[in-house]
Amino acid sequence: MVSQLQLGLLAVTAALVVLVGWAVWHKQTLLSTAVTSTAGINFDPTRTAQARTPGAARTAARNNPALSPTPKRKHIGILAGHSGPQHDPGAVCPDGLREADINLTVAKKVQEALLGKGYEVDLLTEFDDRLDGYRADAFLAIHTDSCEIPEASGFKVAHVLHSAIPEIEDVLVECLYKEYGRATGLPRHDFSITPDMHEYHAFLQIAPETPGAIIELGFMAADRDILVKQPDRLAAGIVAGLRCFLER
Repeated sequence: MVSQLQLGLLAVTAALVVLVGWAVWHKQTLLSTAVTSTAGINFDPTRTAQARTPGAARTAARNNPALSPTPKRKHIGILAGHSGPQHDPGAVCPDGLREADINLTVAKKVQEALLGKGYEVDLLTEFDDRLDGYRADAFLAIHTDSCEIPEASGFKVAHVLHSAIPEIEDVLVECLYKEYGRATGLPRHDFSITPDMHEYHAFLQIAPETPGAIIELGFMAADRDILVKQPDRLAAGIVAGLRCFLER
């Protein structure tokens, strides 16, 4: 027969078993909740979606320049007047000074300076095969006025008469007037612009959407000193004018 003491011990043992079982269950529940909570923090779909938004991408690119897209290089065409295989030196002074030589010297210096500033530059000849449909961010033909008027001094710039983009080409012309005049100190001589400049053959060949202009650097008599002895100064004015237009 079971005594009162044995019954008491059995009751206590049963209670302890129940208590231990409850504690184990409660601990497992707490651990499961913690894991679920942590997983929610690490893989929050809202935060993941935010990281994929354009705004977040732009911010990341700003903070890391390596992620920013590389801007396209501006493309420029420089035509050296009267250069190329044809036998046409352009204007020639009595002492043999040739327009073609001045044009080519300055055009090469312009190309070199623009390349050094990161632009893509084509050096074109007078009747270059590439002129047909030529596309660029800017096109400039470089010429020089003759010795025929000994007292004439100054430079002039023009674009095609019936332009498809007159407002844009007006800006190109004015940028060249401003910067070339500032660099050289030569006056504007725009009242002597001829129909040949407005109807220059290259303007009729290049693509209509290519902004184009022609510049007459100066007169080979009165402006001879700067034309012959300071081509770097002339080139610097042209480069500044083109950059004024391209970086506006």
